[in-house]
Amino acid sequence: MTETTAASKHGLYDRLKQATQHRLAEPILALICFLEAMIVPVFPEIMLAPMILADRRRAWRLAAICTVSSVVGGLAGYAIGYFLFDTLGRAIVDFYGAGDGFESLRRSFSENGPLMILIGAVSPIPYKVITITSGVAGLDLWTFVIYGLIGRGLRFFVPCGLFYFFGPAITALIERYKKVAGWGMIIAVVAGFALAPLLFPKAGTEVMDEPMEQAVGVDLVEN
Repeated sequence: MTETTAASKHGLYDRLKQATQHRLAEPILALICFLEAMIVPVFPEIMLAPMILADRRRAWRLAAICTVSSVVGGLAGYAIGYFLFDTLGRAIVDFYGAGDGFESLRRSFSENGPLMILIGAVSPIPYKVITITSGVAGLDLWTFVIYGLIGRGLRFFVPCGLFYFFGPAITALIERYKKVAGWGMIIAVVAGFALAPLLFPKAGTEVMDEPMEQAVGVDLVEN
């Protein structure tokens, strides 16, 4: 088998690993994190993990890049919610399936914004919905930034630390199952689009609760 033939048989993981060596890899990663916090349903870890496995010495720098660029992207999402919700923000929220229960979500931010930021920053909940809702609710900007840094820091520094300390074992496992790793990345991307709407409850129960509460109130007044 010639070298050309061997190269042509490289799988998705091999090509992605090679791409991480490109001089623009870090700016592209930063852009992905920025967009992920504002509008795009993608997992930055798909690019982040191979970059660290290719050179573990970059782990902490990459974690910092991801954290900062994600918070900056979150500020863009906040601005969309604050200034452009009716023209752009609502379409994004609806796309992620949070439109029906948005008013309930907004009230949660008004009542306990910092906790909602932390939950959204580290959980599978689409962070762009969290950032846009923060803007709509008028959450204090410094609170948004500080808790965003904490949450996004946990989101990126923890896995980067795991890849740093256990990188050789993880690399050996992936090298052994390259095809599975490649398909796993594709499935993760598709899942990011497909599952996002399922993470938010519909407002059907909320809509039903209000008339019920009003009926109970009427009964109490009549009695």
